[in-house]
Amino acid sequence: MNTFSTLSLHHTTSTVIACARTASPVVAAFALATLGAQAAHAEGVGAGTLIENTATATYEDGDGSQTVDSNTVVVRVDELLDVTVTSLDSGPIGAVPGEAVLTFEVTNQGNGPEAYSLTANPTVAGNDFDTTVVNIAIDTNGNGTYDAGVDEILTAPETTQVLEADEGLTVFVIVTVPDGVVDGDASDVELTAEALTGTGAPGTVFAGQGVDGGDAIVGTTGADDTAVGSLLVGITSVELTKSVSVVDPFGGTSVVPGSVATFTIVATVSGSGSVDDLIVADAIPEGTTYSDETVTLDGGDLTDASGDDAGEASDASGVSVDLGTVAGGTVHTVTFDVTVD
Repeated sequence: MNTFSTLSLHHTTSTVIACARTASPVVAAFALATLGAQAAHAEGVGAGTLIENTATATYEDGDGSQTVDSNTVVVRVDELLDVTVTSLDSGPIGAVPGEAVLTFEVTNQGNGPEAYSLTANPTVAGNDFDTTVVNIAIDTNGNGTYDAGVDEILTAPETTQVLEADEGLTVFVIVTVPDGVVDGDASDVELTAEALTGTGAPGTVFAGQGVDGGDAIVGTTGADDTAVGSLLVGITSVELTKSVSVVDPFGGTSVVPGSVATFTIVATVSGSGSVDDLIVADAIPEGTTYSDETVTLDGGDLTDASGDDAGEASDASGVSVDLGTVAGGTVHTVTFDVTVD
């Protein structure tokens, strides 16, 4: 903001001397008025606001009470350039090879309207892998979620619309996670916003480039800021191991007509993520007959009927157990019996 000019009182020297001689008190009052009043913003009074200052003196002389005003000094508030960038993700985004979306907010912390250039950097020191930046997009419908075909894709050079003081904008950085990553790999992506008017050390002046032809002054952020979004690979795999044990009619382990074979299927889910709709299924082998109501899950009995629980079984359709969503590091065991014909 411009510095106030020295105020002066316009009156004759003789009048001031007369005032002193009568020993009448002189009271100086300073009134501050704002033209075109604007709300205070993150950086205070809005850029372009005109501030008036007029001094008043009152005194008593031989003619009674007197009042004189100084000239009015008018100054215009310059524009401060400041911005913050923050990650809106609550933590690392789970990722697998393919597309991933990181969410940020860019906020104009200055006191005037400003647009910002955006740059996404996927090659951050310490990354286990580097992504490829596909697009930077703006949250057009304001729902906080990237909607392909709806949210605006910025074209190079990626630049925001003009943001008013204190206005924030949700920005999506769409990246591609490469093949070959392994479970637990991590990667950071940086998003930087820079004021189009200019950046620099706090206090840097861009003469005449502020609101209404005033100056633009770089604020405490340097008129640029960077935030980091993180990706964490969660590759989950499922391994099935099947075994069989046999008891024959004579108490042995021979496979003969009448022997009962118990099949055991172990589903091992590995990784830091989870899988959905995991169903373990097995057909009834030819030459055998399913033994009714013998399906178990983790040692607990299941029914053969559909819809009663996670299990379903019959000679015609075989055995099916719906495990639903299963987190990595989980093991489930399914068993069922058949009789050799």
